[in-house]
Amino acid sequence: MAPKSKQPAKKAVSQPAKQPAAAKPVKVALLGFGTVGSSVATVLAAQKFAGIQLTHIFNRNVERKRTSPAAKFVPKDTIWTEDINAILASDVDIIIELMGGLNPVESWLRKAITSGKSIVTANKQLIAYRGAGLARLAAQHNVHLVHNAAVAGGVPVIPGMLQGLGGDQVTRLSGIVNGTCNYILSRMETGAAYATVLADAQQLGYAEADPSADVDGYDARAKLCILSRIAMHAELDPDAVATQTISTIDAIDFSYAKELNCTIRQVSRAQLEGTTVHARVAPMLVPMASPIAWSHGTQNMVVVSGRFGGDVVFSGHGAGGEPTAVAVVSDLLGVAQGCKSVSLPVRKRKVTGEFLAPHYLRFVVDDKPGIVSAIAGALAKVGANIDSILQRPGYPKHRLPFVVTTEPCLTSTIEKAVASLAKLDCMLERPLCLQILTIEDKPDEA
Repeated sequence: MAPKSKQPAKKAVSQPAKQPAAAKPVKVALLGFGTVGSSVATVLAAQKFAGIQLTHIFNRNVERKRTSPAAKFVPKDTIWTEDINAILASDVDIIIELMGGLNPVESWLRKAITSGKSIVTANKQLIAYRGAGLARLAAQHNVHLVHNAAVAGGVPVIPGMLQGLGGDQVTRLSGIVNGTCNYILSRMETGAAYATVLADAQQLGYAEADPSADVDGYDARAKLCILSRIAMHAELDPDAVATQTISTIDAIDFSYAKELNCTIRQVSRAQLEGTTVHARVAPMLVPMASPIAWSHGTQNMVVVSGRFGGDVVFSGHGAGGEPTAVAVVSDLLGVAQGCKSVSLPVRKRKVTGEFLAPHYLRFVVDDKPGIVSAIAGALAKVGANIDSILQRPGYPKHRLPFVVTTEPCLTSTIEKAVASLAKLDCMLERPLCLQILTIEDKPDEA
């Protein structure tokens, strides 16, 4: 049989590799072009994140914002508008809300969520009062609601709690979450007067023209409620959390605090005991050995105490546009990439401002015989004991400031004593009462 002729091998023809389809850009709308909003635009322009497209900016009096120096960082094709419906009806994927407040922002975001848009916000009042309901709505519509920038600006305390401490049983929070108050008090620590430092803070943009939200504790109160919900799974009514202003602190208080080896800071505290949360935002004497005393300027610091992990400290700059913008943009990237947050059960908890603590009482009196005896008697009547008496020399007898510290007693007990002491004829002003923060080596075990 004749052999079969061999056929020449066919030459393989190379096929061009298929190119992956270009990813659809994530379209972003920015509500608010103030200090933080303009900083967000600056960060986005500097970083040039692939796949992120800023398509809309909403602001009242938008023409003024469009011609501001910060607008040079906004892409030329971005739509500027004063019509919120133009944002809600658009095809944006993520809305960054930096307007602040509850109304009308809450209704806008509810509409956005129900239309399938995810939300990134730094609005601490909104999240403190309405966060739980908005989170449920977002879950129902399979979108994200992320608010890591609502507390401590650029300090990643919320993601740190969610991702790093979710496995612990947090029983206590304490720290500084208002950079404005920390700036004021740490400046006063060096001898500056309250009114002077407040004016400087307003000039620098750290404090508003009406500073009450900061100095009276309402800003920090909202943040404490957010942290309590995340760390201790406790939903608190912000209006039930006790607050105390820093505006009554004077330079003499720092002098006496130094004698007690302490300083003064606005401290936000929350402690879970059973089904009740003890919570308070107030200026307090802080021992110099505490990490909270080391925070100066606009720094924030939060100490989280867990049953199993012990104390964890978060610290960094909490005020200013750029630190907050970093947190906002980080949230934006997480949502754009589909990152999923840890979700833990949250329960409504009863709130009380009652703490067992030593107290600092500063009096300004028209000096007369028997004043110390009268003060001791008023304290003894409610069951509070004097620990020490401090009187610095060099002050006139007709307006003499001096200090009494007490042994640990309940907040309600010392408040009764102060109300009684304020009625004494020798008192020239209402006594100043501050808690003295104690350092606990080990958190309470449940």
